[in-house]
Amino acid sequence: MSAPRSNAVVPAPRGGQRLAWGRPGAAALMSAPRSNAVASDLHCCRSRLFWENGTERDDFDGIRELPSNASSGSGDDDFEPTERDHAGPTLQDHLRLQMRGMRLGAEDAAAVEVLIESLDEDGYLDGTLEDIAERVANYLEITDAEGRENLLDQLRCGLKWLQSMEPCGVGAANLAECLKLQLLQHPPSGPRACALKIAAEHLELLARRDLKKLAAATGVDEATVKAAQQLIVHCEPKPGRPFVAAESLVVIPDVIVVKAGRQWRVMLNPDVMPKLRISDLYAQAIRGQRGGNNSGLATRLQEARWFIRNIQQRFETIQRVSQAIVERQKNFFTHGEIAMKPLVLREIADELGLHESTVSRVTTAKYMATPQGTFELKYFFGSSLNTEAGGNASSTAVRALIKQFVASESPTKPLSDSQIADMLEEQGIQVARRTVAKYREALKIAPANLRKAL
Repeated sequence: MSAPRSNAVVPAPRGGQRLAWGRPGAAALMSAPRSNAVASDLHCCRSRLFWENGTERDDFDGIRELPSNASSGSGDDDFEPTERDHAGPTLQDHLRLQMRGMRLGAEDAAAVEVLIESLDEDGYLDGTLEDIAERVANYLEITDAEGRENLLDQLRCGLKWLQSMEPCGVGAANLAECLKLQLLQHPPSGPRACALKIAAEHLELLARRDLKKLAAATGVDEATVKAAQQLIVHCEPKPGRPFVAAESLVVIPDVIVVKAGRQWRVMLNPDVMPKLRISDLYAQAIRGQRGGNNSGLATRLQEARWFIRNIQQRFETIQRVSQAIVERQKNFFTHGEIAMKPLVLREIADELGLHESTVSRVTTAKYMATPQGTFELKYFFGSSLNTEAGGNASSTAVRALIKQFVASESPTKPLSDSQIADMLEEQGIQVARRTVAKYREALKIAPANLRKAL
């Protein structure tokens, strides 16, 4: 059996005995099935004893960005090395598969199982080892100090095994420990020693790209700091990320846009239209009755007809509003979002003779399938910005221009918000720097200092 990756000595439990993973008075050590039950019960009580690991690993995504010409944000969507659907193995499944190959004893296996169940989706422990030990002790009703200390020792031993598994960095308590576990896989060198010190003490300086202060803080030259940076940026701040199931939101469009000759035509999607009708058998039976005994049924029949008519009118309104949107935004369907025009709800409402609130209702959570993709009807509405020619530019088109500018910028000299505002002005669009910053943040594009290549 291979030993854990770390060379640290695992402390032996006090008292010279292994702790039985059962309730007090258990005569034998807990078997593997029992360990799964304990872990499952522990998992169930996690909502009551939740510990938040903080957001530093999210902040590190900005540091970790590798040089590229593409825009880089600070969110998870900007780096997705592996996409999995819900049918793929979870992080816990992956770790249990490795654990079965380690041929651990029942006590160690139980400890590792509890720790696996105590991981969050990023691969971090959802509390300190002491927190987890206390939760387990409370569940197992271990009240004496020696028993609790033995339990903690067992978890320490289990943690060494867990941290020897792949993905490297799993089971860390925080970002610094996660980076340390990954950096220790590199052979000893000056840059590795510098990277370990930066990870432990100077991540804020690394985030600011302050090479001079990093060199002074670590006592090495800037060349070594740069080499250390390269080691760090290739670390994964969220070891569990490849196993997180990508959220799949299946949207069935309410309307479909197709090109008929030179015109764009809107059709209702028959798959979303309820197929309602009045049963001829019951309608004839009600009409065939004589006297006043059928008055209540006749009323229900009329209400059913009104209901069906209202549903039909609702879909007709959706189609009318959608067709009006397509007429106003026809350039979008050919050239994309950069050709989007300013549009407000009142314009469509006035054109169709509807109340503005009606247009708002039928464009909320209603989707349109187009050659450019599927969009909520609300997407086609947006505010306007003034242009030098006295016209207006859509905020959606401005955001598209900002994405284009950032995508083509130099990795070593990223564009500032002021420079982007100047470039938009060259296009005839007058926009303030703070507006550029607001649009950039909405697009999840990091500030220039975080987009700068290391």
